[in-house]
Amino acid sequence: MDSPPNRPQLVRSLSLGHSVLYGLGVTIGAGIYVLVGLAAGRSGLHAPLAFVIAAVLLLFSAASFAELGTRMPVSASEAAYVDAAFTRDWLTLTVGLLVIITASISAATISVGSAGYISVFVPLPLPVLITGVVLLMGFIACLATVQSVTFAGIMTLIEVGGLLLIIGAGVLAGPQIITRLPEAIPPFTVTAWTGVAGTALVAVFAFIGFEHLVNVSEEMKQPRLTLPRALFLTLGITAILYALIIWIAVIAVPPAELSKSSAPLALVFERLTGMPLVTMGGIAVVATLNGVIVHMIMIARVMYGLANDGRLPKALAAVNARTRTPVLATVIGIIAILVLALAVPLSGLADLTARATLAIFSMVNLALIRIRLREIKPPDDIFLCPLWMPYVGLTSSVLLFVASFVPHG
Repeated sequence: MDSPPNRPQLVRSLSLGHSVLYGLGVTIGAGIYVLVGLAAGRSGLHAPLAFVIAAVLLLFSAASFAELGTRMPVSASEAAYVDAAFTRDWLTLTVGLLVIITASISAATISVGSAGYISVFVPLPLPVLITGVVLLMGFIACLATVQSVTFAGIMTLIEVGGLLLIIGAGVLAGPQIITRLPEAIPPFTVTAWTGVAGTALVAVFAFIGFEHLVNVSEEMKQPRLTLPRALFLTLGITAILYALIIWIAVIAVPPAELSKSSAPLALVFERLTGMPLVTMGGIAVVATLNGVIVHMIMIARVMYGLANDGRLPKALAAVNARTRTPVLATVIGIIAILVLALAVPLSGLADLTARATLAIFSMVNLALIRIRLREIKPPDDIFLCPLWMPYVGLTSSVLLFVASFVPHG
C-alpha cells in the first residue's frame, strides 16, 4: 500500500559504509565476549573451524536475503517476501510479528546485560540502569536514520576495535598463532567432529543479525547495489573476526581454563597485555549499548512496514516530518523492550529467539524458491543467486533448527 504523496516518508540516506557498520553492529554483539569460553570448552583448538563452517552455512541464506532484498527493498522485509510468495495475510503478519517479538526479546536481553556491565562503573540499582539504557538509546533511535546509524556505527568501530586490540596483541605475542595452525584441523574421529558440530551450532547463533540489514533497505542509497554488498561484507568480516579472535584465545589461554571463565575475552586480553580486566568491560558496555540501538531501529522499521501495508494500525506508519523516521513505532518498541527487560525473566528466551530466527530463515528461503519456480524470467535489475542456493539455505536452516533441540555436553 503506497503512502499519500504529501505524507512524510522514509529517506534513502544510508551509504554502503553506513549499511556495513549497521550490519556489524547488529551481528557482532557482546555475546562473543562470553561465547569464546563455551566454544573453547566444546572443541578446544578446533573452535575456529566451527565458526568458519557456520559462516558458510549461513552464506546460502544470505544469498536468498540479498536476492529478495533487491527485488523488494522495503521495511518489514521478511513479511513482504512471504507475502509475495504465498499471499496469505495471516502468514505474512505472523512472520512480521515473529521478527518484532524476537528482536524485542534480544534487545531486552542486551539491555539487561548492558546494565550489568555499567553497574561495575556506576553503582546504581539494576532497574534504574536498565531504564536509563533503554530510554537513552531509544532517544537516539528516534533521530534521523543517518544520525542514529552513524552514532551506532561509531560504537561499532569501538566494539570492533576491542576485538582488533586482542588480535593485535595475539600477533605481537609470538609466531605461535601461525606455527600452530595445523592444530586447528581436527583428527578424523567421531568425537572431534561431534565437538566441532556442536560448536558450529553455537556459532550460527553468534552470526544471527546480519539479515536485519534488509529491514533498512528502504533507507539505503541504491539498495539493489548496496544491500547485497552490505550483507556479504557483514557476514565475511564477522567470520574473519570471530575465527581470529577464537584462535588467538585458545592459543593464549588453555581451553579448559578459558571455558571456566565468566569473562573469557577479558581474561585473554589480560593474559596477552597485562592490562586490567576493566578495560574490556568498558568495551563490552559500548558493544551492548550499540546492540540496543540497532535492534530498536530495526523493530520500528518492521512495524512501519506492516502498518504501511495495512497489517498493523495505520498510525504506526506515520513518519516524523523533521527526522523522517517512524517515531511512534520506535516509541512502541522502546516501551515493549523496557517492559520485557524489567518484568519478564529472559534467561530461557535466548534459545527460543534463535530457533524463531532459524524458522524465519527457512520461510525466506522457501519464499524465494516459490517465487523463482513460478516466474518465467527474473527481473534484470536485481542480484540473482543460483537457484540451488535457497535450497541449500532451506535445508541447512531446517537441520540447524532441529539440531538446536539436541542436548550438547
